[in-house]
Amino acid sequence: MSKKNYSIIIGSGSYIPTRIVKNTDFINNEFYGPDGLKLTKSNQIIIDQFEQITGIQERRYVTDDLLTSDIASLAAREALTASKIDPETLDYIIVAHNFGDVSIGNSYTDMVPALASRVKNQLGITNPDTVAYDLPFGCAGWLQGVIQADGYIRSGDAKRVLIIGAETLSRICDPHDRDSMIYADGAGAVILAATESEEPVGIISHATKSYANELTYVLKMCKSAHPEYTGDRLFLKMQGRKLYEHVLKIVPGAIKECITKAGLSIEDMDKLLIHQANNKMDEAVLKQLFELYDIKSPSIDIMPMTIAWLGNSSVATLPTLYDLIERGQFEGQGFTPGKMMVFAAVGAGVNVNAVVYKIPAN
Repeated sequence: MSKKNYSIIIGSGSYIPTRIVKNTDFINNEFYGPDGLKLTKSNQIIIDQFEQITGIQERRYVTDDLLTSDIASLAAREALTASKIDPETLDYIIVAHNFGDVSIGNSYTDMVPALASRVKNQLGITNPDTVAYDLPFGCAGWLQGVIQADGYIRSGDAKRVLIIGAETLSRICDPHDRDSMIYADGAGAVILAATESEEPVGIISHATKSYANELTYVLKMCKSAHPEYTGDRLFLKMQGRKLYEHVLKIVPGAIKECITKAGLSIEDMDKLLIHQANNKMDEAVLKQLFELYDIKSPSIDIMPMTIAWLGNSSVATLPTLYDLIERGQFEGQGFTPGKMMVFAAVGAGVNVNAVVYKIPAN
């Protein structure tokens, strides 16, 4: 059997912000609905119901001195150290994000130059053949970067690609919107490298969908929910119920499609690393995914969750989760060489993607 080119992860890193924000820190916020009317329930009830639905108890925010590009670089440094490669040998640097650098003193997004160029500069990489670019693709952006990197590697165009997911959602959420409690900050990174193998290894298959129909604006930028807000600043807004309902319709099928493309079944999967915005939603996705295979009682252990203490850090969720497990910092979780796993994400657009990954032998 002839050898083929495959993409494997050779290093990972993450940056988990040091500022812990608990649900109780929102107790004095003034929450308004989309209609501009103040919510009549007490904040304690709002917070209790929020935690029950989402599973979020706390989240992490960056300190005032850090930008998205800064934490992206911190995660990248960890990944480079773990990979033990020369940064100058990178062929691409892909930075997935959605809002650029947003500073405390300036609420407008700053995306010129590209965050990837800023990261390359901060890492001190001088090789002009290390191509750096940004990828805005909603919360599914980091995984789409992995899919693009795999295409470069399989074609022979690249041998090593750094893919980073970084976001500071705390800087673009509306404090008068209860959905603001969902969002968090963070950064994660992996280095994907080429390897030749007779047997499939690393990235085996992938699938991507874009639903730019009635779902296009379930996540969008709008003015504050506070009726007296007169500024021109825009905040991230979400139609949570509509998104929830459609996620359950489209995500399980996209994951199954990816598994089928790999010639496998759900029973071959050892882990599902899924984007995390709502604990109950992810559990429902897992249940419906298994029902597509006529399996009624999936094990929750297959789907490790960080949402309770990290919240939704958008594109940083998946690479951070992977890194925590890879470094042995997620109790009760680990990667077994030779086993299969699935990455899956959904985000603004609405974009959905999935990757089947076979963990390489040590």
